[in-house]
This record gives sequence, structure tokens and C-alpha cells, in this order.
Amino acid sequence: MTDSAEQDEQRDEQQDEQGSVRERRAIAQREARRTLSRAGFRGTLRDRLTWLLEAASEVHDLDEPADVYGDRVVAALEERVAALLGTEAAAFFPTGTMAQQVALRCWAGRTGNPAVALHPLAHPEVHERHALSQVSGLRPVRVTGEPRLPTAAEIRDFDEPFGALMLELPLRDAGFVLPTWEELTEVVEAARERDAVVHFDGARLWECTEHFGRPLREIAALADSVYVSFYKSLGGFGGAALAGPKTLVDEAKTWRHRYGGMVFQQFPTALSALVGLERELPRLPEYVRHARVVAAALCEGFAAAGLPWARVHPRAPHTHQFQVWLPYDPEVLMEAAVRQAEETSVLLFAGPWDRGAPGLACTEVTVGATGLEWTADDVRAAVTDFVSRLPKT
Repeated sequence: MTDSAEQDEQRDEQQDEQGSVRERRAIAQREARRTLSRAGFRGTLRDRLTWLLEAASEVHDLDEPADVYGDRVVAALEERVAALLGTEAAAFFPTGTMAQQVALRCWAGRTGNPAVALHPLAHPEVHERHALSQVSGLRPVRVTGEPRLPTAAEIRDFDEPFGALMLELPLRDAGFVLPTWEELTEVVEAARERDAVVHFDGARLWECTEHFGRPLREIAALADSVYVSFYKSLGGFGGAALAGPKTLVDEAKTWRHRYGGMVFQQFPTALSALVGLERELPRLPEYVRHARVVAAALCEGFAAAGLPWARVHPRAPHTHQFQVWLPYDPEVLMEAAVRQAEETSVLLFAGPWDRGAPGLACTEVTVGATGLEWTADDVRAAVTDFVSRLPKT
């Protein structure tokens, strides 16, 4: 067998092993007795439909005719979002990627400048295959390389003009981090001094109120436009909204049509979003507070277990999500997490582990409704059991 063939065979074996672990993890996520969060989207079709039919009557009249091209229940959702965020109007979009492209190209048309200042870890830069430039003719410029939102000084000192500043709140790939309220207001003021508009990528804005100590309307009022997601924290089937001045939203609806976003009927997604706003939104501050309890217990558990290098980031989470870094390869950590769930029905780390550096991996932890049942002692005990399944370093 040639070296090339041997390498191909080894790669195939590794992919088979990884696929097997992913399948086992998916089963564990559904069947574990205890987990810090249980994502509804992992349920069966029957589960999802049953949930919607049971919950939807609480938020909308189900005897009303179904929507057609964005009216009725979709329009009701748009009105609800505008009221929550304190904006003149809001438009429903099938995806956040589309909503943000449309918002930023509308602002570029008004400012005359296609440059969009953002963080290199922002969602459009990392997860959208360069859609801002490839599809919408915009030019992303990176205002800082630090793993946090840009500062007012960085905005003022940036060496080229830009028409819009996009701030992702929280910055997910840096650890779901947020600035302080004072830092955020200063950054917005700095952008205004440069005659730039401010757009919030608020896919997870819903859970920021606890950190900022401000209501949603006050947070959203800082920006010229805001995008929010209906599935990331609210548990909806999908969808997003763009909120802002009525003139901007009206123009955005035109571009939504041009981008192929005028879907014939969207009532399942719209109803699930209304359910999320009714049921999950009021609970998010409690999740954030308990995430801090969980994070502290994780730190204590890792220290007691004697791991040579373990990090929870941020140490005091800014939202109900945060990162955990451990000094092992991701495959090792994934296997330990899955085995813990299979053998004890406790799934401490439900998400995938990604390689951060040789011998170092990271996962994201979300604390949801099921996580509220965990005490600090429960977390520490689960850490002890998890670490016992890792090879000695």
C-alpha cells in the first residue's frame, strides 16, 4: 500500500470515528436525564409539531387565516418586535444573514460609503462565506484584533472612513463577551463623531439586559438599526427581524423581495417566534444569573481535580453562554463527554469541542431551563466524574 493510500485509509477511519461520536452525542443530547440545556431543535418532527400546537394558541388566534407573503401572523410578529425594541418598525426575514446584508447595503446607499467596520470574529466574517462583499458589494474593514468589542479610541483612531459600524452583541466567537454599558455608549458616540451609522448584530441581544442593567428598548435605542434572531435563544424554528426607522424598514422589505426572502407562508416560524418571546424571553435573565453559578462551580471543580490548565471564559459570564477551554485534543474530550452521558445519564458538555491549538480545545456551554435544576455541588460532582474519564496528563 502506498503512503498516499495509507493516509487516505487513516483519514477515512478518523472520519468514521468522528461520525460515530457525533451520532452518539446526538443521542445523548436527546436522552440524558440531566443536561445544562436541552435544545428543542434536536427533537423529532413529532416533538416539534406537538410543542407548537400546544403553545401557539397562547400567543395568537389560530382560527385566523394563515399568512400570505408576510401578512397576518407575520405582521403581528413584526409589530411585537418593534414594540419590544422601541423602534418605528420591523421586518421579518427568513435568515439573519439576509437581514444584515440588506440592512448594511441600505445604509451604504444612504451614507455613500460601502465600508462596514466590524470585528474580525463577527458573524459575517467567520460564518457567512464573505457574503457582505461577494453578494452585497460591501467592503468589511476590521477595526481591532483584540478578542473583545472595539473601544471608542479604536473607532476614533481608525485610519479610513466607513459608513457603518456593526457591533455584534454579544461577540460569540470571543466567548459571548460584551462591553460595559459605558464602553458601549462611548463606542456609539465615537462612530457618530465620524458620521457613521451604527448597526447592532443582536442575534443574541435578548439575553444582554442582565449584563447591561438596561431594558431592551434602551439598548436598541443606541443603534440606528438592530437585527434579532428568533431561534438562537428563543427556541423558534428560525427566522430573524430587522428593526429601525420606518423608512429603512420599508426599503429593507424591497431588498428582502429582491434577495428571495418573500416566502409564501411562514406561519410555523412566526408562531414559534411569538411563543419564544412569550415563554423564553422573560426567563433569559434568570439563565444568565445561573450561568454565573455554573461557571464558578466549573472553575472550582477543575481546580479540585488538579487539571494543569483549564479556563472558563469569561470567568463571570456576560450572558447565559460561555466558553470552556481544556488541555486535551477535542476527540478526547468529546469521547469523555459522550461516555459520561451514556454511563450516568448526565451530559455536562453537550456541544462539540473545537481545536484551539495543539493539545487545547474549546467548547461552548449554554445554561437554559434544565440548567436551573443544577446546584453548584451538582456541577462540581459532574466535573469530578468527567475529569476521571480523561487520560492523565
